[in-house]
Amino acid sequence: MAGTPGTVHRGLPSPYLTMIVTLDDPLVIAAHPDPHIPPGSYDTLVGGLHTTPALIANDGRQSGVQLALTPLGARALLGTPAGELSGLDVDGADVLGPLAGELRERLLWARGWEQRFAVLDTALSRRARLTREQPAQVARAWRRMLASGGDVTVSGLAREVGWSTRHLNGRFREEIGLPPKEAARVVRFDRVRRRLQSAAGSGSRPLLADAAAACGYYDQAHLAREFGAFAGCSPSRWLAEEGGQFRNVQVTGHGGAADSAI
Repeated sequence: MAGTPGTVHRGLPSPYLTMIVTLDDPLVIAAHPDPHIPPGSYDTLVGGLHTTPALIANDGRQSGVQLALTPLGARALLGTPAGELSGLDVDGADVLGPLAGELRERLLWARGWEQRFAVLDTALSRRARLTREQPAQVARAWRRMLASGGDVTVSGLAREVGWSTRHLNGRFREEIGLPPKEAARVVRFDRVRRRLQSAAGSGSRPLLADAAAACGYYDQAHLAREFGAFAGCSPSRWLAEEGGQFRNVQVTGHGGAADSAI
C-alpha cells in the first residue's frame, strides 16, 4: 500500500473478512471499528465484518499480503463462524494460532510474489478443515444478497429461503457477522465505493447522482448519508484523500497481485 506519509488510511466496511500478513513494519491501527479496542500494531491481523472504518496509520508505504475471506468460509479456514469476529480486529495468532507467525516467516523468505502465493495456497489449503457448514438457507440468502448488490429486503430473503424474518436475522448474524439489513447496506456501500474509485482511477469525474441510481440508492442525498455512516466522511472527501493516493496492489476490490479473495 502506498500513500502520503503521515496520513491515515480508512479501512472501509466490505462484505469480506480481512486477513493481513505484513512483510515489513507492523500494521498500526490508530482506531478500530470497535471503539472499545485500543490502538495497536500487528504483524498479522484478522478482521471481521464491520460497519465503521478502521483508521490505519501510514508512513508512506506498507508491504504485505491482504486476503479477503468470504464469511461462508470462515468456519473452514479460521475455525470459527464469522459472527464471532463481527466488528473486531484481532491478532492473527488469536485465530490461527502458531500458523500466523509461521506463515509470515515463510512469506518473508519467499522469493517473489509467485512463490508467496504458492506458500499461501499450501498453508491455507492444509488449514481448511471439514466442519459443520452453515445452514443452506443462510448461504442461499448471502449469495442472493451479493448477486443483487445489496438490493434485497429481509422479508424477501426470508420468503425465498422459507424461514421467518426473526429466525433468518438470528442465524444470518451468527454465521455472517451482521444482521441481513446491515449486511445488505454494507454490500451496497461496497458496490458504490468500487464504482466511484474505478471512475476516479480512470481519470473521469465520478457523478454521484449516477452512482446512486446505479447502486440502488434513492438519490444522491441517500448515498451521501450512507457513505458518511460507513466511511466517516463524504464521498468527495474520501475520493480527494484516498481515491488515488492509497494504492493496494489489486486488480479488483479484494483481488490482485498482493491481494486475494478466498
